[in-house]
Amino acid sequence: MSDLLGVIFISIGIIFNILGCLGLIRLPDVYNRLQSSTKCVTLGTCSILLGVLMFFGFNSIGVKALFCIPLLFFTSTVGAHALARGAYWFGVKLADKTKIDEYKDLVKSAKEGGTA
Repeated sequence: MSDLLGVIFISIGIIFNILGCLGLIRLPDVYNRLQSSTKCVTLGTCSILLGVLMFFGFNSIGVKALFCIPLLFFTSTVGAHALARGAYWFGVKLADKTKIDEYKDLVKSAKEGGTA
């Protein structure tokens, strides 16, 4: 039973990774692409690691997979946030279809002398 659950989680992770790669190709700007790749890593790779844990159990391989899940979860989201913030601060434009820019006023006031 755990072998079947492991294969199911690994398959779900592979599907998320494929969809994340398609998002990198199809989405219009760096911010949407970062969102797509972060979801790909967070949901896809963590699902694969959970499947590895279920498939192999709590031996050395499973414990390493269990250790990597929260590490990947937190580092990928924090890294994507830092990249998006840096891209915005250095003037990378949003897509033409973007309707709302909630970060513009905060960056403008910080560049004029405030802090952000």
